[in-house]
Amino acid sequence: MKKITNSYPTLFLFTRAISLFAIALFVSTLLNKGFIKEYFPYTAVILLITATWFLYKREGATLNKIGLNFNFKNWLLLPLGILVGAGAFLIAKYLRALYLGETISLSTEIDIETILIALYLILPTVAVEEFLFRGYLFKKTTELSSVTKANIIFSLLFMSIHVLDSHVLQNPGMIILLVISIPVGHLMYATAFLKSKSILLPIGIHLGNNWATRHLINTDLNSDSIFHISNNASFDTWSSFIAFVLLWNLFFLMITFIIWKFDFTWFKNQ
Repeated sequence: MKKITNSYPTLFLFTRAISLFAIALFVSTLLNKGFIKEYFPYTAVILLITATWFLYKREGATLNKIGLNFNFKNWLLLPLGILVGAGAFLIAKYLRALYLGETISLSTEIDIETILIALYLILPTVAVEEFLFRGYLFKKTTELSSVTKANIIFSLLFMSIHVLDSHVLQNPGMIILLVISIPVGHLMYATAFLKSKSILLPIGIHLGNNWATRHLINTDLNSDSIFHISNNASFDTWSSFIAFVLLWNLFFLMITFIIWKFDFTWFKNQ
């Protein structure tokens, strides 16, 4: 075994990491039931953090490699990310409304408690995805190969888990949307991670985006969303739909560029 690890150190490193993460996810499915699943659905997150800590410990490093430490300013990246993710999504939906002639209105009844609790309930899902696709494995790939190759590999993997779904595969429009949008989303999250040197920022942006799609603005008039679109428009032709998808993702590429140019030094100072 030692001979194999010495001959193929990189292969062994990734195999060990993937195995540990797979075990963490499997154990979490056994534990995340009943009371825990309803009130504290963070088993997978805790196990993935533990696995990441173990991997770095074997290398003589700490979780600070992915920006998990006790620096208070660093943890402010989480709420900053939520604001960026939710704000960017709201602006994008407003631009879509202008493009299609839709009307955005304030919901007549707003269930603040449900809307705020949603942040707590959505957080574990996005945190798991960030640890899997922008955490240890992504960081190692950038170090052992290049940022470009890492982005290509993990954007394809990230896109695959969203596209390879029975409901998505039955909808050609949804396939086109996800094939283009998910890699752009990965690039935004990965840029946030590399630029801030903390996984907390992409977790926040991802959380803000996912929360906004359900509870900031949607097409249904109910108390679970702050805003709603009263005359949701549809696309008459494929060309208009694809043009919109490209413009939508161009906006998020612009947000990615702003993140890349932003100076995060203040958040790193003790």
